[in-house]
Amino acid sequence: MIHLDLDDEERAILGEVLKSYLSDLSYEIADTDMQDFREMLKAKRAVLQKIQNAL
Repeated sequence: MIHLDLDDEERAILGEVLKSYLSDLSYEIADTDMQDFREMLKAKRAVLQKIQNAL
């Protein structure tokens, strides 16, 4: 496990980036026809949401 020390500004910027990317990822998941690719994107989204929640 990695421990990452972020100051308030870094935490805020990372949170904004994650929020934006997760929003885009949701659209990509909805538009994907390939089931395997969709499942990979969902797994990626779950990991990124976990990171977002840890902020």
